[in-house]
Amino acid sequence: MSTRTATDTMAEDDEKGRFPSEMHKRQRSKNLTMLAVLVGLVALFYVLALVRMGGG
Repeated sequence: MSTRTATDTMAEDDEKGRFPSEMHKRQRSKNLTMLAVLVGLVALFYVLALVRMGGG
């Protein structure tokens, strides 16, 4: 029977991807920022199209 420490278990969990690395957190933040920018542009173009067609 092997004895495992909490550090060993955390290291194994990290390798399995249960704890995202700092790089993954930064990439996710960038992705969410880009999503917000794209949604904002879509909304802006939609409003501009409505105004140009005389609907607003």
